[in-house]
Amino acid sequence: MWERVVQSGKSAGGPGVRLLIGDIELMFLGQFQHNLDEKGRLMIPAPFRQLLENGAFISQGFDRCLMVMTEAYFGQVYERINAMNLADPAARMLRRMILSTAYQVELDRVGRILVPLNLRQYAGFDGEAIVAGQGKYIEIWTPAEWNRQMDGIQDTEATNQRFSTLDLFGQITG
Repeated sequence: MWERVVQSGKSAGGPGVRLLIGDIELMFLGQFQHNLDEKGRLMIPAPFRQLLENGAFISQGFDRCLMVMTEAYFGQVYERINAMNLADPAARMLRRMILSTAYQVELDRVGRILVPLNLRQYAGFDGEAIVAGQGKYIEIWTPAEWNRQMDGIQDTEATNQRFSTLDLFGQITG
């Protein structure tokens, strides 16, 4: 589904799937609060379902969250990990972190995925979850962890310092 592009000015979908300038892929954008049921199933926000209809992978993420990736994006991540030097201890650790906790998931008929028990335990889910779009993938957080992330982002002074060297707008024209 990632091959699908839209022209500037045309609708790319509802909230959560936004169109930026030029030809781009559909993206995971926005944040949504959902509950995990007693079986560990999580409702995927409606705007994200179209991008996951061909299957997805869920894995441990960074900073105590989970990552949900399309099959195509997971394949790209796998190729990058697989190309890393196995003699490098950091590369081996990253490989273990991502690949040994990865599971293929599919949306059920009502738009839910089953979050494996070990991943629910890792992230500390107790029922509620924040599903946050990250462009090419989704992050799933407990509300408490997500709020900690948001607190850090909303600290204006720290944010200005943290991102000042990234030169986000230096390459943009138009």
